[in-house]
Amino acid sequence: MFKPRSVPCFGELLRGPLRLWLNQGMSDAMAHIHDLGAFVSAAPSSFHAAREGARRLTAAGFIELDESQAWPGGPGRYVVVRDGALIAWIIPEGAGSRTGFSILGTHTDSPSFKLKPRPTTGRLGWLQAGVEVYGGPLLNSWLDRELQLAGRLVTLDGEEHLVATGPLMRFPQLAVHLDRAVNDGLKLDRQQHMNPVWGLGDPSTADLLQLLAAKAGLSAEQVGGYDIVAADTQEPRVFGADQEFFASGRLDNLSSVHAGLTALIAAAGAKTDGSIAVLAAFDHEEVGSGSRSGAAGPFLEDVLNRISGGLGGSPLDRQRAFAGSFCISADAGHAVHPNYAERHDPANHPVLNGGPLLKINANQRYTTDAPGAARWAGLCRQAGIPYQEFVSHNSMPCGSTIGPLTATRLGIRTVDVGIPLLSMHSAREMAGVQDPFHLARVSEVFFTG
Repeated sequence: MFKPRSVPCFGELLRGPLRLWLNQGMSDAMAHIHDLGAFVSAAPSSFHAAREGARRLTAAGFIELDESQAWPGGPGRYVVVRDGALIAWIIPEGAGSRTGFSILGTHTDSPSFKLKPRPTTGRLGWLQAGVEVYGGPLLNSWLDRELQLAGRLVTLDGEEHLVATGPLMRFPQLAVHLDRAVNDGLKLDRQQHMNPVWGLGDPSTADLLQLLAAKAGLSAEQVGGYDIVAADTQEPRVFGADQEFFASGRLDNLSSVHAGLTALIAAAGAKTDGSIAVLAAFDHEEVGSGSRSGAAGPFLEDVLNRISGGLGGSPLDRQRAFAGSFCISADAGHAVHPNYAERHDPANHPVLNGGPLLKINANQRYTTDAPGAARWAGLCRQAGIPYQEFVSHNSMPCGSTIGPLTATRLGIRTVDVGIPLLSMHSAREMAGVQDPFHLARVSEVFFTG
């Protein structure tokens, strides 16, 4: 097995063993990447991602449960959706009150722009939308793209309706003729410059909310609340000299959600070990995870407690089950950028299609420790895939994931991994075709043992 770690030159790898390795299993990887593209297109918001995930799981025989109802306690395949988050699990035959959990944690949200109250704005004959920056998007990447609004509308009677407009609006950039210094450094003010246009007319007689409601078969008067974000409408695409690259919006982190779904569905037909396989896809990671559907909230603990209780477990039994559990926190990481090599650690240069990343940080922004790294290395070896190590440049602040939150809340050993990307937090990110498939493959091994 070829496992790249420190590689000085991507071109050198392509002339060597990685070129041979990339040609193996390309058909499986290509099928996976096209399905990932279909999943991303069906999931312009976290609410769509959770619902599309549940749709795929129920089509594969999982039973969707209601949190307000009693749950079955025995073996089976189940899924529950809470707002824009989803948790699904497989209880195998013979599972008991002290059976451990094999958890793959991901997140459904991506950096974007969220619709404000009183969203219909504009001036000088333009209709514009009032939006608030969500998370940390790469602002300039959102300019001059055809965007849609997507998310959920909640009617006064409490019913939730998903909506997606298709191409509707755009952040138009100022022409170079009116800003001759733009190429010396573009500066975007979030309040002044990030106001998309969606039509022509008088804002006092237009109603963006009515447009959204009509898309859902409602009237604006029926809508009591909404959670609506912007999403790029350009289709995902494979490209490159050898079709080795993949461009799409929301790869951070729908690539991990899709890998987890694929792995859990595959594991449902091949479960061999005694652990309870769990996919936990949280919302709001990009803004700190502090919500009822985020990793800092109670969702995962609630579900694990109910699973344990259904198997007759006491609080002490749950503690023993958690001690025998393991969590993989799967989120995207950075590939080395050829034009900005000085921004990366000089000894660790992950490349696209070199395998998923093992993410390491001395300050525990990632949870990987020696036992977790060893477990990950063993899983990759068993799956027959390469992996790479990622660590930040000492002068570059490191981001974080749901990993530290899950480990802190539950005391379950956790390791941080994910596929390498270029252009992370762009409206359109870039991955390798092989890496998402390999993440799904090692996740399946993790679930099935």
